Amino acid sequence: MTRTDLAPQNVDSALIERLATAFESLSKLVTPTSDLKCYTPAQAAELLEKTENWVIEAIYDGRIPCTYIGKSPRLTADHIRWVQNFGERLPNKYGIRAA
Repeated sequence: MTRTDLAPQNVDSALIERLATAFESLSKLVTPTSDLKCYTPAQAAELLEKTENWVIEAIYDGRIPCTYIGKSPRLTADHIRWVQNFGERLPNKYGIRAA
C-alpha cells in the first residue's frame, strides 16, 4: 500500500505525492536537537548584553525563568526570548512629574 492508495478518488494523486515529498523534506530540516541548546549564565549575559552577575541574581531572585541541570542554572533560547519580550517596563502613568 502506498500513499496514493489512501487518497480519495476525486483528489489529484500527483498533488498528494508532491505535498508528501515537500513535508518529508521539511521534516528533515527541523532536527529535534536544534532547540535543546542550553546557555550558561555567562553565555546568556553576553546575549542579553548584561553582566553575568545580573543574570545569576535575577535567576536566584526568580525574576527570570531558567531550568536547572543538576544544580547549575541554564537558560534556553525561549527563556532568553522571554527576558527580551517581557522584561519591558512601561512608564508609570501616575508618576511624579519632574519640576
